[in-house]
Amino acid sequence: MKKIRIIDLFSGIGGIRLGVEQACSELKVRAECVFSSEIDKYACRTYSENFSDMPVGDITQISEDDIADHDILLAGFPCQAFSIAGLRNGFNDTRGTLFFDVARILKAKKPQSFILENVKGLLNHDGGRTFNTIVETLESLGYHISYQVLSAKDFGLPQNRQRVYIIGFTDKEKQSRFRFPLPMDKETKVGDILENLDEVQLKRYMLSIEQWEYHKQRKIRNKENGKGFGFQLFTKNSQYTATLSARYYKDGSEIFIEVPERLPRRLTPRECARLQGFPENYKIVVSNTQAYKQFGNSVSVPVIKEVAKMVLKALMKKE
Repeated sequence: MKKIRIIDLFSGIGGIRLGVEQACSELKVRAECVFSSEIDKYACRTYSENFSDMPVGDITQISEDDIADHDILLAGFPCQAFSIAGLRNGFNDTRGTLFFDVARILKAKKPQSFILENVKGLLNHDGGRTFNTIVETLESLGYHISYQVLSAKDFGLPQNRQRVYIIGFTDKEKQSRFRFPLPMDKETKVGDILENLDEVQLKRYMLSIEQWEYHKQRKIRNKENGKGFGFQLFTKNSQYTATLSARYYKDGSEIFIEVPERLPRRLTPRECARLQGFPENYKIVVSNTQAYKQFGNSVSVPVIKEVAKMVLKALMKKE
């Protein structure tokens, strides 16, 4: 296998594509992205700047006939409610959801494999019926399925980000060769992703006294009301942070960084990129608000890379 053709659905800023391309490079396989789709104009701008490739728009408006043949389909599809999930109508149960677009493309193009990524909660959504419908649909399309929850902190990133990865192969023998990657024996520390900020930069990301008091009082109120919601404070020596989310731009409360003898601060966009495993040369070309959304919505690149390596090895003929 000298070349692998991929398509990148719900591509966001290309985190899944990036991880797959890194895996291909390591295994001396040439990756060619023959189609990408993303609806958010700001994400498209970031994607274009980094891949010199502008995604097409709304996948629901694109015919599967207009999508090039490919070997691996990639998708971090949004998890919408499956209003009729569990009726065991397979493919038809997914209509009205964005997963349906993944399914119809798989049905039409029959790539050898796919890599899907989603939140861990997908497994239990609607009492597990949503996930069962997804698996049954994929199997009805002729795919042999493996799935597992993996965490970014086990793959060299100082972030406790758990995601479910669903892998499929048309060939049962190749699927039987596939194994999810094992956790790396690599220590992580939040300080490894932190920037050295000068005084001006520090003030830009530091909380005001009023903001800090609000967060402290909110956490106390939530605890009294039996809610677990509130800020989380980490130091440079913390092993890992909480999960970075797309709402980080709102108040940053899930990850505050302790600053000695000062008020806590938020992460910078570059620190968010590092927390997700994006390389230093990855261009951030949008506002901080959009950058926080983009990295919070994206994937942990090293996890994708390790999963993709195992997929590629399963697809290759035995040496």
